[in-house]
Amino acid sequence: MRIARFSIDGNVAFGAVEGDRPDELVLDIIKGIPFADFELSGTKVPLNKVRLLPPVLPNKVVAFGRNYAEHARELGNEVPDAPFAFFKPSTSVIGSGDEIAYPSFSQELHHEAELAVVIGRMCREVPRERVKDVILGYTCANDVTARDVQRREKQWARAKGFDTSCPLGPWVETDLDASDLTIQLTVNGRQRQLGRTSEMIHPVEDLIVNISEAMTLLPGDVILTGTPAGVGPLNVGDEVAVTIEGIGTLTNKVVKRG
Repeated sequence: MRIARFSIDGNVAFGAVEGDRPDELVLDIIKGIPFADFELSGTKVPLNKVRLLPPVLPNKVVAFGRNYAEHARELGNEVPDAPFAFFKPSTSVIGSGDEIAYPSFSQELHHEAELAVVIGRMCREVPRERVKDVILGYTCANDVTARDVQRREKQWARAKGFDTSCPLGPWVETDLDASDLTIQLTVNGRQRQLGRTSEMIHPVEDLIVNISEAMTLLPGDVILTGTPAGVGPLNVGDEVAVTIEGIGTLTNKVVKRG
């Protein structure tokens, strides 16, 4: 099931996305929230009549860096022996169609296409064999990074945590084997990144085991799983799109920060 979060007539709701053709997609509004038992209302609205919102509002976004060997090497970094985590605040999250505001303190903004995992239930110290039980589904992400700030400050809080630096969407796909999916990113229609989730050094199961050893994960929390090689610059006016096989396309435009 594809679960979207959207607004219509000033109201926010979740809905199941139905249909195959982009111009014919509809939302069957969900009674309740997708983190508990829910029913479909049978009330349907065309997708093109609503505004898509970030598919979840996470309490926290846990991101893993250098989880693709070629990406680590392209930036001159060693491949870590163990998963390497950092955080993006909830205020960094935007949805598909929202604008990425180029931060005033950076001169080198980069894109990073990533598979995002959405947690479906509160969990801690998850054993590897139970990881699938705590996952609601998967969505597309762009770990937008102020690369010059990242190099200069060493700590990544400002470089990767500024407002609008975590586009997520367009929806959560709940029925998906994420072990070998194509990840593609384009800027203004030109391909920049192309990889597969099977190239991860540490797969999804290992990442969730690793972070849940240290902290409780809550429903709606998001895990970013790293980016394949090919990261590069974004400029004001660019349209950047992340497409992941079996999920869909997350599209955002870069604007000057007002």
